[in-house]
Amino acid sequence: MLGGMELHDRRVLSFGAAVPEGVVDAGTSPGAGEVEALVAAGKPVMVTETTTAAVAVYAWLGASVFRVPDALVGEVRQVVEMVLAIRGLREPAVSRRGLA
Repeated sequence: MLGGMELHDRRVLSFGAAVPEGVVDAGTSPGAGEVEALVAAGKPVMVTETTTAAVAVYAWLGASVFRVPDALVGEVRQVVEMVLAIRGLREPAVSRRGLA
């Protein structure tokens, strides 16, 4: 469990979505320290963001709900899955060994 939610509870929502019950809204583009403090408090944290790079950082810090523009929903899901795989919290979607 990370940030008060099971890994399968990670969510990517479109901009118009309401804050889910029991989730703390960190707002739009919050500071990393603020997100870390909210995650440390043990509640699931939602971040509203417009770039996949920032979502990757927030996912690394433990945010578990992401509200993003409709056009980025698919990309953000991939970014969150990648971050979880890098941290060793889930299996990679594809695993290849590079042999020269």
